[in-house]
Amino acid sequence: MSTSFLDCIDWSRPWLKHVRNIGERIASAPDWRLELNLCAAAMALHNHRKLSIRFVLQADLPADTAYETFISNTGCVPTRDNLHDFFNALVWLTFPRIKVQLNLLQAMEIERVITQSTTAPRGKLRDAATIFDENAILLVTSNRELVTALRAHEWEDAFIARRNDFSQDCGVFLFGHALMEKLVAPYKAITGHAWIVSLNMNLDLEALTLLDQLSGIDAHVALQLANGLSTADFSPLPVLGVPTWWEGQDDAFYQDVSVFRPKRKYDAR
Repeated sequence: MSTSFLDCIDWSRPWLKHVRNIGERIASAPDWRLELNLCAAAMALHNHRKLSIRFVLQADLPADTAYETFISNTGCVPTRDNLHDFFNALVWLTFPRIKVQLNLLQAMEIERVITQSTTAPRGKLRDAATIFDENAILLVTSNRELVTALRAHEWEDAFIARRNDFSQDCGVFLFGHALMEKLVAPYKAITGHAWIVSLNMNLDLEALTLLDQLSGIDAHVALQLANGLSTADFSPLPVLGVPTWWEGQDDAFYQDVSVFRPKRKYDAR
């Protein structure tokens, strides 16, 4: 099976560190979708109905069935030969509990709309779940001052004045597969939706292997999502502003207000 569309991925990029090992393995396999399924089976991945997760052809998705509903009802994830779906599959293998919880939220919302009215608008919960699925960044930290600065869009404080603190106190893990796809051809304005993961969950990143870090984050965030999800929970984060993630991160870099935008006065967050 051709994997030519995967050849453009630069696995040395720092934002791919958490998916690099499994991503390179799958991308180099003779049949990348088969390799995905072998990995999923080895990990015993399943959805909220305890159905095994399998990555199937897009043609397996019935025309009259929503993507999220199909995954919920069958455990099958329609997967096209493109970067978007490839990265989506990697996230399933990296943060499976979060993906299961998001799928449950989305499937329940679809069912609610169908039950109540076929003309009911798409709900805010489903919008928030989609944003998380496509564009979330998991920002793991116990440094409240840094979180406050980021939420206030005090970019120079967070990324210059507190640069060492950021590097020492924060773990940054991309979750959104659309965000990963954009970063295959990076440009300065790419912005994700940061979801704060407090280190008060007793997860000491320094003392854990990467796999254990990811497992702990996965379990914690899945519980967070089970307790609710709103677009107000996100905070914008220009990805290439993360310290050491891009070249030329001097004062002028962070003073570019077209990317590092100031807080709007009427924004309540």
